[in-house]
Amino acid sequence: MTSSSEFEIFFMAPPGLESALADEARRRAFRVVRQVPGGVISAGGWLEVWRANLELRGCGHVLARIGSFRAMHLAQLDKRARKFPWGDFLRKDVPVAVEVSCTRSRIYHSEAASQRIARAISEELGAVVTAEADLVIKARIEDDLCTISVDTSGQSLHKRGHKEGVGKAPIRETLAALFLQQCDFTGQEPVLDPMCGSGTFILEAAEIAAGLNPGRSRHFAFEKLLSFDPAQWEKMRGSAKTHVPAVRFHGSDRDEGAIRMAKANAERAGVSAFTSFICQSVSETAPPEGPPGLVIVNPPYGTRIGDKKPLFALYGALGEVLRTRFSGWRVGLVTTEPSLAKATGLPFLTPTGPVLHGGLKVTLYRTEKLA
Repeated sequence: MTSSSEFEIFFMAPPGLESALADEARRRAFRVVRQVPGGVISAGGWLEVWRANLELRGCGHVLARIGSFRAMHLAQLDKRARKFPWGDFLRKDVPVAVEVSCTRSRIYHSEAASQRIARAISEELGAVVTAEADLVIKARIEDDLCTISVDTSGQSLHKRGHKEGVGKAPIRETLAALFLQQCDFTGQEPVLDPMCGSGTFILEAAEIAAGLNPGRSRHFAFEKLLSFDPAQWEKMRGSAKTHVPAVRFHGSDRDEGAIRMAKANAERAGVSAFTSFICQSVSETAPPEGPPGLVIVNPPYGTRIGDKKPLFALYGALGEVLRTRFSGWRVGLVTTEPSLAKATGLPFLTPTGPVLHGGLKVTLYRTEKLA
């Protein structure tokens, strides 16, 4: 497969946010073929794969679909896996891992299928196959069709490489970015999070406003593929048009430790010059100087704590502060419970469907500009 070859590229989305990721991909000038459960199918070559890993904020992993073949039984899988052109994209000196899933197929034993593909790579290419490898080959056997993909990301893309400090129940960066997008945030207005924890919403908003690529500080699995060109990659990485935003981004939390983490994370991300984090309670929250913008918040849900009663008072206090002090601002609130959202007394629009987050179903509740 040459660097100019086109193939299917799969952008993995947080479940429930496929359409939001498709919107982001289109805005970033990727060719969106279709939206499917769990992600977005695009088409392109290796340069699009690199750029997707570098630029897409809402994507969890970028899979390059590099071939497929029919296999009705394990002997056929073994034979066809041995004929597959592994040497067109894998390097002999780079270890790989193999993961297989089987759905509605005559081959139903994923472990046995995985062993056949691993052995084919090992014996035909000469590469080491180990579960600990950073580079992962994913085979999906569905309706007797075996589709071979390579996970070009490696570690999940929500790991931007800046956030060493993490709060108790952090929201993933990919989720935060898509929720900001759903709140119509484009980087032109201030953002405030009155329960910011380690600062995820504020960091994402500040990076978007500054034109910073989410993948600028980390490594990716595609760097270990045969198609990788270090000089071209450095050129792509350095092509972002960054600037200092005209507005600031504000986080507060009553936990001093969380504020220390948020400040350190902002420093590592290179956004400390236009972010501010202060230790204060929700009741002390007031609008910063300057134009109105977006308040976005991910309060405790009580799902893990068990007793939700104290949370109704917290959500009520948050709603009171926002209704009385934040005229002209829009609000985005993430929670698991419609009753907690209702306790704020805020005029929420009809929400879209729930999103899976850490085993929970969370929903983004949004308002228009508050009166």
